[in-house]
Amino acid sequence: MDFSLTAEQAAIREAILGICRRFDDSYWLAKDKHGGFPEDFYQAIAQDGWLGICIPEDYGGSGLGISDAAIMMQAIGESGAGMSGCSAVHMNIFGLNPVVVFGSEEQKRRMLPPIAGGKVKACFAVTEPDAGLNTTQLKTRAERRGDRYLVNGQKVWISTAQVADKLLLLARTTPIDQVKRKSDGLSLFYTDLDRKRIAVREIEKMGRHAVDSNELFIENLEVPVEDRIGEEGKGFEYILHGMNPERVLIAAEAVGLGLAAVTRAAEYAKTRIVFDRPIGQNQGIQHPLAKCWMELEAARLMTMNAAWQYDQGLQAGAAANAAKYLAAEAALEACQTAIITHGGFGYAREYQVERYLRESFIPWIAPVSPHMILSYIAERVLGLPKSY
Repeated sequence: MDFSLTAEQAAIREAILGICRRFDDSYWLAKDKHGGFPEDFYQAIAQDGWLGICIPEDYGGSGLGISDAAIMMQAIGESGAGMSGCSAVHMNIFGLNPVVVFGSEEQKRRMLPPIAGGKVKACFAVTEPDAGLNTTQLKTRAERRGDRYLVNGQKVWISTAQVADKLLLLARTTPIDQVKRKSDGLSLFYTDLDRKRIAVREIEKMGRHAVDSNELFIENLEVPVEDRIGEEGKGFEYILHGMNPERVLIAAEAVGLGLAAVTRAAEYAKTRIVFDRPIGQNQGIQHPLAKCWMELEAARLMTMNAAWQYDQGLQAGAAANAAKYLAAEAALEACQTAIITHGGFGYAREYQVERYLRESFIPWIAPVSPHMILSYIAERVLGLPKSY
């Protein structure tokens, strides 16, 4: 059993950190203050081919695994870019996995190279205002009309829709009262984000201002049949193939964010002099930071375990959910501890850690709540009866 990074993985980490060094604290501070998608950062990642890290080589990607992608995303978060940097490229890394697995050869050749090359941005349009995590209750309808579908409905918390060209859309093609299982009758589409038919309204939020979150109002959107992924009515099954990788990646991002906070707090504690000594000499400062590092390292190991399981084709659901839970909890604690270490300066924007704390709520809440993960582990691992 070898826990070290391979030479290739170490090279991935160093290459990503090298790119991130070009985008310093002042860059992310300005993005957090004024908003606006970090296009130059996105293009820098794209230019070196990293957006297609998990896309097969035949379609313009690198053909690497989720383990490699997790190392990449941790490095982005750890660099100080935090969730602002991670979320700018997050969708590219895992989002089109259903196309890779279930798409036709024509769809793969048409849809994957533009994503891998950074020529197209996509958003992930699943969540709805009245459904939340209860995906089977989606109300957005896609009605077949000859060689196309007519889509009407509403989506919420859709990241990057302000700048996206495409959307991966889950909609109901068969009414729920006409299917045997509630998860049947949902279909998956990858199609143009037609702004004549989709109103995109940005949601003002507490953090990650560099990457927009939005409500979508879809009215008579025409989607060609050839943009449907796989069979009609099997979309819920297909979307599940992207959920475990997403949990792994969000866990890696949370670990990176937490490590950024701990590193910055430790550096501050070495130089901040109070009562004629650095505050880092005090155990009241040392112990909480040491505890945070241990929790983050444990979460990192769980994350890499989950990524390895997924890459080996094993059932990775429990590990992926556990990794996301542990990493999010550890990141939230690390970011709070970083602010306490800085004292009053932790509340000042220029020291960055207050931004880290605001961003740490993203992996804690999304894409699935900690409470739902606890219920999943209780039911699927411990065999306890379903509680909801």
